[in-house]
Amino acid sequence: MAAPSDPVPSDPVPTDPWLRALKGRGAASNPQGRFETIRRHAEDDGWQHALLVEDQPRPQTVVTEEHARSVITRNDSPDIGFDRAMNPYRGCEHGCVYCFARPSHSYLNLSPGLDFETRLRAKSNFAEVLRAELAKPGYVPRPINIGSNTDVYQPIEKHRRLTRAALEVLAECRHPFTIVTKNAMIERDLDLLAPMARDGLVQIFISINSLDNQLASRLEPRASAPHRRIKAVRTLAEAGVPVGVLVAPIIPALNDRDMEAVLEQAADAGANSAGYTVLRLPHELKTLFREWLALHAPQRAEHVMSLVQQMNGGRDYDSDFATRMRGQGVFADLLRRRFEVACRKHRFGRAWELQLDVSRFVPPRAPSRQGQLF
Repeated sequence: MAAPSDPVPSDPVPTDPWLRALKGRGAASNPQGRFETIRRHAEDDGWQHALLVEDQPRPQTVVTEEHARSVITRNDSPDIGFDRAMNPYRGCEHGCVYCFARPSHSYLNLSPGLDFETRLRAKSNFAEVLRAELAKPGYVPRPINIGSNTDVYQPIEKHRRLTRAALEVLAECRHPFTIVTKNAMIERDLDLLAPMARDGLVQIFISINSLDNQLASRLEPRASAPHRRIKAVRTLAEAGVPVGVLVAPIIPALNDRDMEAVLEQAADAGANSAGYTVLRLPHELKTLFREWLALHAPQRAEHVMSLVQQMNGGRDYDSDFATRMRGQGVFADLLRRRFEVACRKHRFGRAWELQLDVSRFVPPRAPSRQGQLF
C-alpha cells in the first residue's frame, strides 16, 4: 500500500494523433462535462481523417440570451477576499486554458473545453435584476466583486455592454465594488470608475501572469497582451483609480520566472497592491490542461505536472481551502517567499485589503412613468 505522501497516479498526457491547436482558442478539444448523460466516442474510419480535420472550420463564438432571476451570489469561502459577486456572462471568450471556471459550464450541459469559450450565455436583463436586488428592503451593502468567475470585459462586452450597464446602476446607487479583469477594455469605463474612486467606492485588479507575449497568446489567446494590460494599469492609476496586479495563476516551470518582472512593471505603472494564486485544476480542467501541455510544451509537460502535484499533496488538485490558492510544499514556499520579497521592495499592499466605503449607498428608486417629485 502506498504511503499517504506518495503521488496519486493520474491520467497520462494525451497522445491523440488528431489533437491539434486551434488558432485563437485555448482548448483543443470538447470533452464531455461531468453531468452529461450521453457519452460520445469518436472512431477513425480510415478515410484520411487527418486531411478532413485540417479542413474543418475554426469554431465560431455563439452567444445565447439568458434571462437571469438573480445576479448577486454569496460565498463563505475563507480564502476569498469578498463574500458576494456577480457575473453578467457564462463562459469566456478569452479562452484561458487554465481557467478554474471552465468546469462550471458542465452545469449548462456543455463542455468545459471549446464550449466554454465558444458557446456563451449573456444575461440580457442583468442591470434590471441588479437594480431590483439592490432596492430590496433591508438590503445591506458590502463590496461586490464583478468578474469572479468569467471576465466581464471579454470581447463580447464591446457590443453587449452588460458590464457597462451594471456599473451605471452601481454608480447611481453609490455602491462599492471590485473588478478583476485581464482586458484593457476596462479603460472604456473610466468616466464611471474615476468619480467613484474619488469617493472610495472602487478597487480594480488587473491579472497578469507573464510578460511573454508568445506564451500569453497560447495560454490566454483572446485576452489583452501583457504589455497592453500594464498600460491599462498605468491609465487607471493616472486617473486616480486604485489598481492592483494579480499574478495569477502561477504555473510552475512555465511562467513562474516572470513573477518579479510582472510586479516590477506593475509598480512602475502605478499599481498599489498585489496578489497571486497558483494553478488550480479542478474536475475536467485536469484533462484540458494536460492536452494543452502536450500540444504547446511537450518537452516540459512531465516536469510541469510533477511540480503541480508536489504543490497539491501528490494530486493534480487539492481543494483544501487552506492550500488551494497557494499550494503546499517546498516549491510553494519558495513562491511565497519570492512574492513577499518583491512586495516589500515595491511597497505593495495586500490584494483585497483596501477598505471601500459602504456608507454612501443609496437604494435605487423604482422606475416610474410619472418621474420623481423629490
